[in-house]
Amino acid sequence: MSKRDYYEVLGVSKNASEAELKKAYRRLAMKHHPDRNAGNVGSDAEAKFKEAKEAYEVLADARKRAAYDQFGHAGVDPSAGGGFGGGGPNFSDIFGDVFGDIFGGARGGGARVNRGSDLRYNLELSLEDAVAGTTVKIRIPSYVECEPCGGSGAKKGTQAETCPTCGGHGQVRMQQGFFSVQQTCPRCHGKGSVISDPCPACRGAGRVQESKTLSVKVPPGVDSGDRIRLAGEGEPGEYGGSPGDLYVQVIVGEHPIFKRDGNHLYCEVPIGFATAALGGELEVPTLGGKVKLKVPEGTQTGKLFRVRGKGVKPVRGGLVGDLLCRVVVETPVRLNEKQKELLRELDANMREGGDKHSPHSSSWLDGVKKFFESMGF
Repeated sequence: MSKRDYYEVLGVSKNASEAELKKAYRRLAMKHHPDRNAGNVGSDAEAKFKEAKEAYEVLADARKRAAYDQFGHAGVDPSAGGGFGGGGPNFSDIFGDVFGDIFGGARGGGARVNRGSDLRYNLELSLEDAVAGTTVKIRIPSYVECEPCGGSGAKKGTQAETCPTCGGHGQVRMQQGFFSVQQTCPRCHGKGSVISDPCPACRGAGRVQESKTLSVKVPPGVDSGDRIRLAGEGEPGEYGGSPGDLYVQVIVGEHPIFKRDGNHLYCEVPIGFATAALGGELEVPTLGGKVKLKVPEGTQTGKLFRVRGKGVKPVRGGLVGDLLCRVVVETPVRLNEKQKELLRELDANMREGGDKHSPHSSSWLDGVKKFFESMGF
C-alpha cells in the first residue's frame, strides 16, 4: 500500500512553517492517541497516530524535508537509500506539549515550580469613602518561612533526603503504550526530596501561617463589584514559584439617605403640605454639605429636582453625576381639634372653587365615571 503525502497527512500546505507543522501534529496526536481511543472498538486511531508522527519527523527536519520535497518518500526511506541520521525535531518538547495535556505530566527534570494562588479579600466601605476615595489597612492571612527548620520542612538537626523513587528529579518516566512519558513523582510530588522526620512547627511544610497588614489605596468613585489588584500579595509559590495576587473586592454598604445608580445619587425629600401648596425653600444634604432647593407652589409627590454636579465622579474618568431629589408630600398626622377644623374650612372653601384647585383629581374622577358608563355599571 502506497504512503500518503506527508503534507496531506498533517493537513498543511507545502510552504507551512515550523509552528504550523507543530500545531498540526499536536492536534492529530491529541485526537488519535491510542489511550484516548482505548474503548473505540475497530478504531484505526493508532495507525493514524503513527502516520502523523512519521510525517512530522520528516517535515520538522529541514534536511529531510528538502529531500522529501525533491524526491518524495524515496528521498527519506532508508531502505531506498535515502534518509539521514541524527538531527530531527526535539520530540521531548513535543511529548511535553502533547502528552502533558493528556496525562497531566510535568516537563523536564527537577521539582515543579508552581505560581501561588490568587486570593480575594472583601472590603466593606461606606458610600462616603467610596465616593471620595480613602486608604485603609487590612489584615490578611499569609505564609512565612518556618524559623525552626529554616524553610526546609525537616526537623532541626536533620535534613531532607533525595527521593529514592525519582532520584531527586521530581518526575518519573512511565510507559504509556509504545512510548514513555514523564509524570510527577507520586512519592515526593515533584519536590525531588522526602522528609522522614518533619519539623513539628510547620509539619514538614517549611512555612507557617501568619497575618500581615497591607495598605490599600481606594480610588475615588469605586462601586460594589470593583476590584483592586495588589500584585504579589497572594499565596506564595511553591518551590521558588512567584506569588499570586490579592484582589480586594469592594462592597459599598447601604446609606440611610442616598442611593447610588451609576454616577448619580438619589434621595427622597419629605415636605409639608403647606410648603408643597405655597412653595418655599428647603435645605437638602449632599455628600459635600448642604444646598438650598427652591420648591415651586403646587408641587406634587414624585416631582424630581436635579442638583447638578453633586453626584459621583466615575472611577475611570468622566463627568461628575448629579443628585436627584424626589419630593414626597407628607400628610399631616396627630392633628388637634383646632387644626382639623381649619382643614375642614379649607376643604369647604376649595370645593366652592370647583375643579381648579385639584385638576388631577377631577380628571381622574371624570375618567372613572366614563369607565363605569362604558361597562354598564
